[in-house]
Amino acid sequence: MASFLRTKSIEQANKITEVERFKLKRELGSWQLMLYVLGATIGAGIFVLPGTTAALHAGPGVIVSFLIGGIVTIAVGLAYVEFAAMTPVAGSAYTYSYIALGEIIAWMIGWDLLLEFTVIASTVAVGWSGYVDSFLQSVGIHLPDVLTKDIAHGGIVNLPAVIGWLIVAWIALSGIKNVGRSNTLFTIAKVAAIILFLVIGTFHVNPVNWSPFTPFGWSGVMAGAALVFFAFTGFDGVTTVLEEVKNPQKTIPKALIGGLSVLTLIYALVAAILTGIVPFPDLDVPNPTVFALQSVGIQWGGAIVAVAVIFGLLATMIANTTSATRVLFAMSRDGLLPERIAQTNKKTGVPVLSTIIVVLTGILLSGFLSIGELAEFANIGGLTAFALTTISVIVLRYTRPDQPRAFKVPAIWLVGIVGVGGSLALIFSLPLFTILRFFIWLLIGLVIYILYGYKHAKIGSIHEKQ
Repeated sequence: MASFLRTKSIEQANKITEVERFKLKRELGSWQLMLYVLGATIGAGIFVLPGTTAALHAGPGVIVSFLIGGIVTIAVGLAYVEFAAMTPVAGSAYTYSYIALGEIIAWMIGWDLLLEFTVIASTVAVGWSGYVDSFLQSVGIHLPDVLTKDIAHGGIVNLPAVIGWLIVAWIALSGIKNVGRSNTLFTIAKVAAIILFLVIGTFHVNPVNWSPFTPFGWSGVMAGAALVFFAFTGFDGVTTVLEEVKNPQKTIPKALIGGLSVLTLIYALVAAILTGIVPFPDLDVPNPTVFALQSVGIQWGGAIVAVAVIFGLLATMIANTTSATRVLFAMSRDGLLPERIAQTNKKTGVPVLSTIIVVLTGILLSGFLSIGELAEFANIGGLTAFALTTISVIVLRYTRPDQPRAFKVPAIWLVGIVGVGGSLALIFSLPLFTILRFFIWLLIGLVIYILYGYKHAKIGSIHEKQ
């Protein structure tokens, strides 16, 4: 049993980044990293889910749902900052749990992160498809339902979602520098869309629409928080690219905490304006921001927002695809999966095989599943990783108190209670079927670990074949 809990030292984790055939290029600066946080998180969660959540779960109380999600995320974000500044290595919570909690737990978290990031990108691909389809209809092009809906809703394949994945694959395979540039451009587009919506929408708010504020009760607000938490998932993806960041010890704290604070404020404002413009029962639509502007006669505003969102959602797909490939890269580099998956292209520095695996998986998910199923699955994956990362930071405070820390979480026990307790509360607010499917996914991963990963794990032994 002890061998299943063998750990990797911080020194081993840092040393393996110097092996040439596994080396990534440090290309990302502070500005790009801050936009990476925004790019990875602002997506379908804010452009698609607020309407459905308000209509079916929380009413105008969806504003509070976003604030609850933000508080939990910032608490967890502090834990990520401490670990990231101490160990600027690819792999995110997988690497952190390998150091603090042991190999089998690290494997399960890595397996969980592959699910989280890939499903986030897939969920956004479905949301992107909805906005593309709406835009095409506005210019007189009508795609048949069999090519825009999942199987459960009468379709054959969600073709626009598949096309979105092919665009992302092309960008991801071109190198981290182009990923950073594309993410910056697309993120600016979607932030501009949000600002435009807030500015125009403010003049069309009817306070009467905010009453009753919690029509489904506080249980509805919590259920809403569990669903809209999807809007915050993906921020941890920034810790999967630490080996590609310049001066990570100083850059990471600013990018993560600053980005999450801005996100929480933006989300609460969007929810407030959205439910102020349109009565919440009418918001169960795939494109609520565009719908809200069109409902008050601002057709041109809706069109501009729709185009900006089409570009902006690509940023979320790109960032989460990159995050998934870097987790797969880290696990393969450690020997838990075939080493070939971790090998990088000498010219671009991209782990090509891991990128192809993630993209093909994403195409299958977004091409055939609904956005609701995908969002719930992504949420439970993210919340599990958040809870275990927070626990890892607390454990390492006791097992490695001598380790220099560029950043220390203040009031660690309070942050731990909020981060772990909040994550667990949101997990158990999800549907039971989602929880059961998640455990099946973990069981599949456990079988792979026992049959392959346990026998081939390196635990920091570095074989330089340059």
